[in-house]
Amino acid sequence: MALTSSVKEEHPFNHLIDTLKDGDRKYFNPQKLNDARYNKLPLSIRVLLEAAIRKCDGFYVKEEDVHNILDWSEQQNVAEVPFPPARVLLQDFTGIPAMVDLAAMRDAVTKHGVDPGLVNPVCPTDLIVDHSLQIDLNKCAIQNAPNPGGGDSQSQGPPSRPSPARPTPRRGSQCGGERGSCSKGGCSDTPGRPATAVQQIENTPLLCPFHLQPVSEPETALKNQELELIRNKERLQFFKWCSKAFKNVNVVAPDVGAVHQLNLEYLSRVVQESQGFIYPDSVVGTDSHTTMINGLGILGWGVGGIESEAVMLGQPISLTLPQVVGCRLVGSVNILATSIDIVLGITKHLRQAGIAGKFVEFFGPGVSQLSVPDRTTIANMCPEYNATVSFFPVDHVTLKHFKQTNFTEEKLELLEAYLKAVKLFRNYEDSSEDPQYSEVIEINLSSMVPHVSGPKRPQDRVAVSSMKEDFQSCLNEKVGFKGFHISKEKQESLVPFLHGGQEYELAHGSVVIAAVISCTNNCNPSVMLTAGLLAKKAVEAGLIVKPYIRTSLAPGSGMVTHYLNTSGVLPYLSQLGFEVIGYGCATCVGNTAPLPETVSEAIKEGDLVACGVLSGNRHFEGRLCDCVRANYLASPPLVVAYAIAGTVSINFEKEPLGVTSEGKEVYLRDVWPTREEVQQIEQDKVISSIFTELRARREKGNTFWDNLECPESVVFPWDPKSTYIRSPSFFNKLCKEVQPPQSIENAHALLFLGDKVTTDHISPAGSIARVSAAARYLLSKRLTPREFNSYGARRGNDAVMTRGTFASIKLQNRFIGKPGPKTVHIPSGQTLDVFEAVERYQRDGVPLIILAGKQYGSGNSRDWAAKGPYLLGVRAVIAESFEKMHKNHLVGMGIAPLQFLPGQSADSLELCGKEKFTITLPEDLSPKQILTVKTSSGKTFSVTTLFDSEMDVAFYRHGGLLRYVARTML
Repeated sequence: MALTSSVKEEHPFNHLIDTLKDGDRKYFNPQKLNDARYNKLPLSIRVLLEAAIRKCDGFYVKEEDVHNILDWSEQQNVAEVPFPPARVLLQDFTGIPAMVDLAAMRDAVTKHGVDPGLVNPVCPTDLIVDHSLQIDLNKCAIQNAPNPGGGDSQSQGPPSRPSPARPTPRRGSQCGGERGSCSKGGCSDTPGRPATAVQQIENTPLLCPFHLQPVSEPETALKNQELELIRNKERLQFFKWCSKAFKNVNVVAPDVGAVHQLNLEYLSRVVQESQGFIYPDSVVGTDSHTTMINGLGILGWGVGGIESEAVMLGQPISLTLPQVVGCRLVGSVNILATSIDIVLGITKHLRQAGIAGKFVEFFGPGVSQLSVPDRTTIANMCPEYNATVSFFPVDHVTLKHFKQTNFTEEKLELLEAYLKAVKLFRNYEDSSEDPQYSEVIEINLSSMVPHVSGPKRPQDRVAVSSMKEDFQSCLNEKVGFKGFHISKEKQESLVPFLHGGQEYELAHGSVVIAAVISCTNNCNPSVMLTAGLLAKKAVEAGLIVKPYIRTSLAPGSGMVTHYLNTSGVLPYLSQLGFEVIGYGCATCVGNTAPLPETVSEAIKEGDLVACGVLSGNRHFEGRLCDCVRANYLASPPLVVAYAIAGTVSINFEKEPLGVTSEGKEVYLRDVWPTREEVQQIEQDKVISSIFTELRARREKGNTFWDNLECPESVVFPWDPKSTYIRSPSFFNKLCKEVQPPQSIENAHALLFLGDKVTTDHISPAGSIARVSAAARYLLSKRLTPREFNSYGARRGNDAVMTRGTFASIKLQNRFIGKPGPKTVHIPSGQTLDVFEAVERYQRDGVPLIILAGKQYGSGNSRDWAAKGPYLLGVRAVIAESFEKMHKNHLVGMGIAPLQFLPGQSADSLELCGKEKFTITLPEDLSPKQILTVKTSSGKTFSVTTLFDSEMDVAFYRHGGLLRYVARTML
């Protein structure tokens, strides 16, 4: 719905229109309601209220909705209200299926005689191509690295795949060709570097630390980015078609930066302006990091691709008016604690508080001590404690931050004047401004001490001082959320191996992956600078990182590279192996090349619990690499520290970080930078010129992208030979009439799952295993394994994604009894790949359900975790509980989320899972309705339909949200 339609004469809230002092800019002023309740509303709820007032049209948003939000204190957790955000944010992994669906919707409406050009996003949409980068090469393996994702490091590839010219390899990179031996080569006049390479992959200029002249980008980054462009050409052509064919779509080209980083640095407005009206910026995005934006005082959270498509097409997000937990921060930050320690400390407090599905809003005097990067880092982790948002209202610290960015003085004056006019501006020191909250949690910042998180889940925090003892207990414990159950006699195993002609040893706890990546931390200069200063002091002290450890530095954007450069620490990070490998999500989404073969063999030979350490916020077991069982989240400086130590089984207080070639012991305390050092570097180097330069780079564009050809048609010309882009079958047999709900009769359970089944288990995002159903499909299309790419990159192909559903090697199916993508075809009793079993069930016309335990669908927002089961023929999921976002996705795809009654489970009901299940659905289906399930064994039990609203029921009746939206256009 366009803004113009919401401000017509008959708009019910025209009387609230006000103007700022300049008289040119109008806005809806909720204060003109003259209702005392407004001043007591949490500021995040005030944003919801303003949006409802402005977008009130009597259809999607009604006057009743406005009054319910204003009456939040009574209506919280009761009323269902709409929220029309100001914009939508997509990244390419989840953005491509959304755009493919819209392209397919154009096909569907065309068949019914509707103009396909009418299918356009109504809500402004930004799509950032940032999730395609893979770490094929890193500094220690640039000459001989394996290339699992496709492309040949020695050739241009098939003639049919034109690719950008390759730069001639330099004899030495910026810090030399060998780790630990920095050279003075690599300045801008380095011979042999073609100009075309610089034009095709635009990156922030680096400065030679010796000559202070611009130098070419590190060889690893160039090669990784070049391979990214080659292997993803089809997808990039589709994205470029989207940018031309659809109105209201802005596509940001590859190699610019990560989606959440760009959202913070470039796309955020705080106050939007359109057609003479100003209003609060707000956003929903298809990336779990969308919540970072709340640190800027911009309301936003992550949704699935299914919901984002609805918002793009003009429908508001429907949500139960949330409870808002006030998080009061007091005390002073410990000088040794990084923002990561604060993040994990607050995460632990809030997870224990049980705030799932609630808003969190920060207040209290402690908030003023946190920089904006600190706040965005904290806000980023709110999915880990299951809150919807973690909101930091704008204050003087926020305004000071904006003065260092691209905000003009005029924009800052407008922003401050408007926010104060509608009371969305905070003075955290003034308790009289504190709103009313559902409940208040107080956290003392002085209690925060350095922690890491792992070895399998982000909520399992371990104090760094207790790391050695905790890892030992993990070896002893039975296999579970923390344990590995290694026998006592094998816990001291040492396995020798050769790497680069030198012998090394691996043991339990040895670090083999150390990644500073583009999640959580890179928006916060202080932690990255701490890592860089630590690296500098370590190199100066004579410490090194063993060359077999797969180290990498994937900054969130060129800004990070820039300030690490200008502060003089990047050469030291590079010398320890942390060289920039490119810009985009890499290690944390499974895009890591295999470990050196000798390392993998040593791990397998000793059945070792090898470790990965990364500065992200996702590290489920097996996600980084199949043979790396223990993975820890840590701050960037601790990633560097553990890489130098080579093990997580270390007590930094009592044991040296390393020993120099002269035999001198160096402790962590000897090289850890002080808070004053970091703050001084941050103040001197992270300045407004960085933002200005980066914005100019983004606007300049990318030569490869600019020269990329794409179709000019209104309807996308699907290529039947394409293995990346395929028209999905969601709109097959679409008719105008809605059929009544069909009961599910004599269904078999496709899978019998336990607790905490994640979206990674349901729909993996990493590499495609060579023995999987998806691999067999790609092989049938004459692709070689090196051309498989990843599931994430192929989300635009429903044939690949359907075959990849439940293809995780870590899937625990109780029918099988061991991890793997297998199930039992119940009629025959045969053990088959999940997709093979589905093919048999579909051939016989057998409907399918899934049985599960607690927290089904936890983890990342991933729309294919619902789309995949839908295309497999799954009609319902019966579980003890669901992760809310995934439950919404199931509804959005027309799959019924059914919950066992409290205290009941498959085990308590003595279900073996091999029964036939019949679920009768009434024609007058309603939210939270109790249904009866009958089994072929004679058992009968009840379940609750987890439809939260009549809108959910409507989506389900239509066969999912996509078909609902298409029907509204017919």
